[in-house]
Amino acid sequence: MVEKEHQILSISRQCHLLSIHRSGLYYQPKKTTKLNRVLLRLIDEQYLNKPYYGVYRMWEWLVKDKSKKQQAPEAA
Repeated sequence: MVEKEHQILSISRQCHLLSIHRSGLYYQPKKTTKLNRVLLRLIDEQYLNKPYYGVYRMWEWLVKDKSKKQQAPEAA
């Protein structure tokens, strides 16, 4: 889309013509961690089950309910 080495149009002008911000050309998204992906998946699943949970209740569910299940010893 934007040619950085264009002879006639500057980068600024090209961005203006394309209606995009110049800063968007240089943005490099960070990779997400495995923990972040796991937490997002858990939150998505819980939200589908209980969409009325607010931020506090979702946090409470993650911290208290999920951590109890992970810490409980397995039955022999």
